[in-house]
Amino acid sequence: MHSKLIIIRGNSGSGKTSTSEILQSHLGQGTLLISQDVIRRDMLKVADREGNLSIDLIRQIAEFGKNKCKFVIVEGILDKGRYGDMLRGLIQFYNQNADIYYFDLPFEETVKRHNERPKKLEFGENSMRAWWAPRDFLDEDNEILLTSELSQEDVIDMILSQLQ
Repeated sequence: MHSKLIIIRGNSGSGKTSTSEILQSHLGQGTLLISQDVIRRDMLKVADREGNLSIDLIRQIAEFGKNKCKFVIVEGILDKGRYGDMLRGLIQFYNQNADIYYFDLPFEETVKRHNERPKKLEFGENSMRAWWAPRDFLDEDNEILLTSELSQEDVIDMILSQLQ
């Protein structure tokens, strides 16, 4: 089985998790979804600092999925400074068979999107501003920027069409 790695990144509130969950539902059985928040906050309960345990665990789970799952989705803020080397290593591990997406949205749009989801009570605009990292691209040749002009349905349709 040849596996496809799909990386979906962006700032908090941009739509990464909901997009990834919908994508996994469309792609069906055997699609591995690796969420940075689940690994870092729920499983390991570690702060998002340089060298935190979630970086290695995300890598290990994504490597496990190669040749076992048709699609492996890695999603999260996954900022380039802490996660970039690991992500580039995964892209190489998957023999460049990777699609990379980055939600390149204005801060105001991420706040608007955040306020429309259940997590809105967990943190607010001030926290989002403290975490804000604009234009945190991986700078890979095939990295696709997802802008605020695209609806979630447009993004899902784009990704699905590129997988065919």
